Amino acid sequence: MFKRMNRLQIELPIPEYGDANAAAAVQELLGGKFGEMSTLNNYMYQSFNFRQKTKFKPFYDLVASITAEEFGHVELVANTINLLQKGTSFAGNPNVTPLQNAKDKRNTYAFIANAQTALAGDSMGNAWRGDHVFSSGNLVLDLLHNFFLECGARTHKMRVYEMTNHDTAREMIGYLLVRGGTHVLAYARAIEMATGVDITKMLPIPNLDNRAFDHARKFEDQGLGNVLFTWNDEGYYKDIRSIWKGKNPTSGQPLIVQEGTPKGGPIPDLEDLPEEFAPGIGPDEYEQIAKRLLANM
Repeated sequence: MFKRMNRLQIELPIPEYGDANAAAAVQELLGGKFGEMSTLNNYMYQSFNFRQKTKFKPFYDLVASITAEEFGHVELVANTINLLQKGTSFAGNPNVTPLQNAKDKRNTYAFIANAQTALAGDSMGNAWRGDHVFSSGNLVLDLLHNFFLECGARTHKMRVYEMTNHDTAREMIGYLLVRGGTHVLAYARAIEMATGVDITKMLPIPNLDNRAFDHARKFEDQGLGNVLFTWNDEGYYKDIRSIWKGKNPTSGQPLIVQEGTPKGGPIPDLEDLPEEFAPGIGPDEYEQIAKRLLANM
């Protein structure tokens, strides 16, 4: 079972104004082929389907714990997209076209269908597809796929970072570049443990250190590129220590397995959008709801 925490993995800067077209680009990092919905579902189904979990427990623990982290990555990117939509319309009488700016945005569908929030799709409006999931049942093949998937995800993050200078987007991307780089290395180490083949000379792909990105540097300075969390506070999944050990080939610092989760940051509380009828609860309705909630307590 998964335990939910009412926190994001990092605190996101709350912008005064968003950028709807930047939000459209960031959608690729959520629902694209190499987006967080793909990394989550690949690792989740591989962990569900894993054969001989006890015999190959360090590998199972690795995939299972990273699965839990990826849930948080999906949540983080979705919240970033939501913040990037801030201020892109205005409240007003329907006849004055308060959503008039939406027709000129890259992702008009987000204004029509989701009240300016995240979509389960990519940067071109295509819905995320279940056939992005690869779960072959072969341990080495799945690990090799995961390594490739993380490398592709890292490449896409770099490109979207270069598309927008919005601080909220770049803060999220900087963090995920560091954490994604950690997962690249983790799967490379797992492949080496399973096969004896050292593929770390291929890292990172593309060959650009995270410190080249201003918004990633501070997360590297915090040591987040060297840490794998168990995402569990009851002593499970700690056998990843058999894989995650030694030194980071980029920083030279020790690799650390930390039980539990990162401290994280608050989840943004989105304001109402009367022009989108969202959430569609006015003061009078809210008062009645409050009375019903408090009744018989």
